[in-house]
Amino acid sequence: MDYTSPKETVLTVKRWPKDTITAGRRHTVGLKSDGTVIAVGDNKLGQCDVSGWRDMVAVAAGNVHMATNTGNAHTIGLRSDGTVAAVGWNLHNQCNVNDWRDMVAVATGWRHTIGVKSDGTVVAVGRNNEGECNVTGWHDIAGVAAGDWHTIGLKLDGTVTAVGNNRYRQCNVSGWCDIVAVAAGYLHTIGLKSDGTVTAVGDNKYGQCDVSGWHGIVAIAVGSNHTIGLKSDGTVTAVGWNKYGQCSVSDWHNIVAIASGCAHSIGLKSNGTVVAVGDNEYGQCDISGWHGIQLPGFSF
Repeated sequence: MDYTSPKETVLTVKRWPKDTITAGRRHTVGLKSDGTVIAVGDNKLGQCDVSGWRDMVAVAAGNVHMATNTGNAHTIGLRSDGTVAAVGWNLHNQCNVNDWRDMVAVATGWRHTIGVKSDGTVVAVGRNNEGECNVTGWHDIAGVAAGDWHTIGLKLDGTVTAVGNNRYRQCNVSGWCDIVAVAAGYLHTIGLKSDGTVTAVGDNKYGQCDVSGWHGIVAIAVGSNHTIGLKSDGTVTAVGWNKYGQCSVSDWHNIVAIASGCAHSIGLKSNGTVVAVGDNEYGQCDISGWHGIQLPGFSF
């Protein structure tokens, strides 16, 4: 994958980004170049039952922080015709997306699912106790991200909006500008700026918001309490909670896309194979045999 350094070219908002790798609390999902989907990890609630999916263009996995009462998850797939598929945990109706049409991007939180329509409006299903699904007034949205209890919207003009739990000020993004990508964790929010630097708000207990020195970043991903950044040279940097080695990415190279689960990190290499580090209790990092994963379409 050829990159242009952000020092030479300003990054631009990638309208309706489509993730081809995604990670949840205990599972990992990959979109193959033929439109089929592969998954590994915990399948207690059927969140890995994606073998029958076809014509997919993006995937999203529900993530949640590590606690004794968490771990259930769902998986979302966006089809090329703008419809959406869902499998897994549906206690809060977060998988009730069968009637969605004209979708161009999707995101998943712990117990909610977000969809962006081609007209830039947003729909949501699932638990709304914290107001994380209050997106009906949003417009001109280029991309969305979902944390455990909050939802972030990136507008076409590079500003950002947020709804949901704000206990740790993870929704304090109203002053952000020149943002080209957003990511949301358990209690923190990350924004990638057009100059390749990164900004952060929210809980910083583990240093997951210590990104002020980052530069040359072309993509970001957020776990529950850690943050990873893909650099323009295909290497990766990480900060935050590292109990399971989920930040041990300094030896990665030739990476073209990244994803983070609760306590594991995933990297897609330029040859379509995948690397992983971190928590593997449920086999969510057993991706060494994966190949033919769809490469992202960079448009910097």
